Amino acid sequence: MTTLTIPTWTAGVRKVVLDNGLTLLVQRDTSAPVAAVVTHVKAGFFDEPDRWIGISHVFEHMFFKGTPTRGVGQIARETKAAGGYLNASTSYDHTTYYAVLPASRIADAVAIQADALMHAAVDREELARELRVIIQEAKRKLDTPSALTHETLHELMYDHHRIRRWRIGYEQDLAGFTREDVYGYYHSRYVPERTIIAIVGDVDEEEMLALARRTYDGWEPRPGAVDPSPSEPDRREVRTRTLRGDVTQSDLILGWRGTPALHDDAIPLDLAAGVLGAGRGSWLYRALRETGLASSVSAHHYSPTELGVFSIDAECEPERVPEVVRAIAESVARMAMAGVPAADLERARTLLLTRWSRRMEEMDGRAASLASAEALGDYHELDREFALLAATTGEQVRAVARRYLDPEAVSAVLYQPRGRGADLTVPDLAGAFAVTRLTDAGTPVVPEPETTDPPPSTGRAMAGPPVAQVYHAATPAFDLLVRRKSGVPAVTLGVYLPRTTLEGVDRSGITALAVRSAIRGAAGYDAAALAFGFERLGGTVSPTVTLDWIGFGVTVLSNNLAAAARLLDQVLHRPALAEEAIRAEQQILVQETSQVADDMYRYPFQLAFRAAYGDAGYGLPAHGLPEAIAALDPGAVGDWYQRTLLRTRGVVVAVGDLDPDAALPRLGEIFGGYAARDAEPLRAPMPWTVQAGSPPRLVERDKAQSAFALAFPGPSRRDPTRHAAEVWAAVASGLGGRLFEALRDRRSLAYTVMASSWQKARGGAFLSYIATSPEREAEARQEMLRELERFAAERVTADELERAVNYLAGQTEVSRQSAGAVAGEILDAWLAGGGLADLTDPAASYRAVTAEEVRQAAERTMRGPWGEGVVRGRGGGR
Repeated sequence: MTTLTIPTWTAGVRKVVLDNGLTLLVQRDTSAPVAAVVTHVKAGFFDEPDRWIGISHVFEHMFFKGTPTRGVGQIARETKAAGGYLNASTSYDHTTYYAVLPASRIADAVAIQADALMHAAVDREELARELRVIIQEAKRKLDTPSALTHETLHELMYDHHRIRRWRIGYEQDLAGFTREDVYGYYHSRYVPERTIIAIVGDVDEEEMLALARRTYDGWEPRPGAVDPSPSEPDRREVRTRTLRGDVTQSDLILGWRGTPALHDDAIPLDLAAGVLGAGRGSWLYRALRETGLASSVSAHHYSPTELGVFSIDAECEPERVPEVVRAIAESVARMAMAGVPAADLERARTLLLTRWSRRMEEMDGRAASLASAEALGDYHELDREFALLAATTGEQVRAVARRYLDPEAVSAVLYQPRGRGADLTVPDLAGAFAVTRLTDAGTPVVPEPETTDPPPSTGRAMAGPPVAQVYHAATPAFDLLVRRKSGVPAVTLGVYLPRTTLEGVDRSGITALAVRSAIRGAAGYDAAALAFGFERLGGTVSPTVTLDWIGFGVTVLSNNLAAAARLLDQVLHRPALAEEAIRAEQQILVQETSQVADDMYRYPFQLAFRAAYGDAGYGLPAHGLPEAIAALDPGAVGDWYQRTLLRTRGVVVAVGDLDPDAALPRLGEIFGGYAARDAEPLRAPMPWTVQAGSPPRLVERDKAQSAFALAFPGPSRRDPTRHAAEVWAAVASGLGGRLFEALRDRRSLAYTVMASSWQKARGGAFLSYIATSPEREAEARQEMLRELERFAAERVTADELERAVNYLAGQTEVSRQSAGAVAGEILDAWLAGGGLADLTDPAASYRAVTAEEVRQAAERTMRGPWGEGVVRGRGGGR
C-alpha cells in the first residue's frame, strides 16, 4: 500500500486585491485545455433578514436574466457559443457563479460573468416571471424526501439562527418580492470587497491578471450591508420530529451541532464522519447496509462560516427504523468510548484524501475551492486543511466524538410513509442512545496489497501505436485500454463486460443482483475485507450495471494500480455469491428500486421507456423492477453470473497518473491468464414497440408537482445521424435553449425542462422532460410538443446552429477534465461506439452538421410514435 504524498494545491496561485477591494486568484493548470472562472460572493442565506427569506437565491436566478447591454437569455447563449456551460448555487454563507469552457475562450467568460456581476438589470417583468419558476423549484424540493428531512433537521436543531429557516423561501414570501427588494439586496450585498474571482486552467497568469484588472477595476467600491443572524445559545436536549407523506421508504436523519470550518475540531469531525460513513468499509455501512437493515447510510460534517452540523442519514423499511437508530447509536458510542482502531482510521483517511484530490481534477472544482478558502481568510487554508486531514490522530477523532456527538443532544427527523411505521419519539431516541454495552465489530482481515515493483519496462511490445492517446493491448480474454491523464496522483481503473443477454420482465434485476452481490465476498474474503482492501488503496469499489455493460470500477492512488487490479480480478472471477449475501443484497435492491417511484425525475423516464420498449430490453430499468427482484431465486443468481456474464470478451480501462509502458505489462500479467473469449458486439437492434395513439403510463401521487417524460425514437450510438440529434438537443435544451426560453422564461411553467439525445449500443431515443404544477400539466405538454414539432417543420437558425455546435465541440474538451470521465468515454467508444477512432476528433463531427440535417433528424423522430410516462401530482405538499 502506498500513502499519498501531500501535494501543494495552491502552488503557483497569483493573488491580487484591487483598489476597490475585489480579490483576484489565478492558477495555471495544463492538465486539460480548459479554463474556469468562478465568481464567489460572500452573501447567502445567512445574510437575509426575515423579510427577505430566500432572496439570495432569487437574485442568483436574476444574475442570468440580463444587463443593460445583454438581453434576457443572452448571457447563456453567449457562453454556449463559446463552447462552455454556466451555472450557480446559493449556500448559507456564499453564492457561487461559474463558467467552464475551452481555455482559448476564457476572455469571453470573464467578460460575460463580469457584466452580470456588476450590471444586473433585475427587470421588473422578468422578476415576476422568474418568481413563478422559483416557486416551482420550491415545490420540487417538497417532493424530494431527502431535501425535506435535511432542512427540517436544521429547523429542529436551531431555535434562533437563520440556518433553521426553509432556505429557498416560502411560496407566500417569494410571491411578494418586488424589484426594489431584490435590487436592494443585490446593491447592498454584491460589492467588490465581498467578491472573489478565481480563474483556473490552461492560461497565462500574467495575461489573466491583466485582463481581470481591466475588467473589474472600474466596479465602484461601496461598503456591504451587515445584518448578522441572531446568535444561538448552547443547549443540551434530545429532539425529534416525524413527518408523513406519499413516500415508499423511510428517510431518517440524525444531527448534532458541529463547528465552523476554521475551528480546530472541524477536520477531526470530518474524519469522524469518514470513519462512520465513507465507503463500504465504514462502520455504518457494515452495520446497516451490509446487514440489510438500510438501503443506504452516510455521515457528513457540514461547516460553513458560522456553525456546523454533523449528520447521519439512512433510508430503510419503515418497520426497521428502531433497529437502524440503535445501530447508529452504538456506532457513535463506540467511537466516543472505545476510540478508532488504527486500521479504520487509515482506511477513512486515505479514502477522504483521495476523494479530496479528485475534486481538484476539474478546473471549476479547484477554482471554487481556492475561492472558498480565500473567503475564510486565506487561500492557503486549502493546503492547511489537507495537511491536517493527513495528520489527524485517532485520539483527536475520539475526543471530538465525545465532545460533539453527545447522546443527550441528538436531534432526529423521520419521514415515514402514510400508514406505515411508528413515529420516532424523544423517549425512543434517548433510549436508543443510552448505550452501556458495545459490540466490537472488529477490523477485517484484509487482502494484502501487492508491494513488489513493476517488471522492467518492455516498451510497447504488447501494444500498437496509441489512438487518441489510448494504448491498446490484447490478452486472450480482455482488451486493455490505458491512457495517461496527469493532474492528481490517482488512477481510475475498471473491468467491464458487454451485457449481451438482457433479462425479461420475469427475471428483471437478476444481472444487477448478481453483480452487486459479487462485492459481498470473493477469493475467500467477505464484504468488509474487500472494502478495506480497496479503500486503503484510496478508493471504494463500485459495481456498474447499465443496459449495455456491467463491471466494477475504483479510483486509487497511482502507485496502487496493480494492487487494485488484482482485487478487481478476484471480484470479477472469484465471487463467493453466497446465498446469505445474495438475500441481503436482494432485500436492499428491492428497497432501492421501489424508491425510484419517489423520484420525480427518474420515475417518469422509467415509465416512458417501458411505454416505448415494452417489457423487455431497454424497456426495463438496468437494476430491475422491485416486484421481479423480490421473486428471484437466490440459488439461480450464481448460475446466471457464470453463464451470461463471464462468457464474452471483456475490457480493462485505466486512466490517470500512470506510465503506459509500465501499466500495460502489469495489467497483462493480471488479466492474461484466462482462456480465449470471443467478442460479441452489441449490434442487434432493440425493437421500439409502442404504437401510435398508445396512452401514457400514468401514476398519480400526492405530490406538489406533476412531471412527465417523452421518449421519441432516436439514433443509436453507432448511427451516423447521432451527431445531428445531439445538435438538435443542444439547440432545444439548457440555459438559452428553445425549450428553456419558451416553457420556463416566457411561460414560467417549470424550474426543470430538458431535452437530450439518449444513445445506446442497440437503440436510442430523443427525450424531453418537464415538471410543473398539476393544473398546468396539459399546457406544458402542449407547448412542449409544439416546440419540438417546430424543429421538424423549419430549420434552426444559423446563430442557433453555431451556438450548439460550438457548445458541443467545446464540451468535448471540457468533459475530459477528470480521469473518470475520460475512462467512461473510452469504454463507451469501445463497447457501444465505433472504437477508439471515435475519440480522435469528436468536435469535427459536430462541426460538420448542417441545419437541414438537424431538421431531418427532428422530422424522423417526430413522425414516429413515442412513449410517455407521467407522474401526476395532486398538489400536495408540506
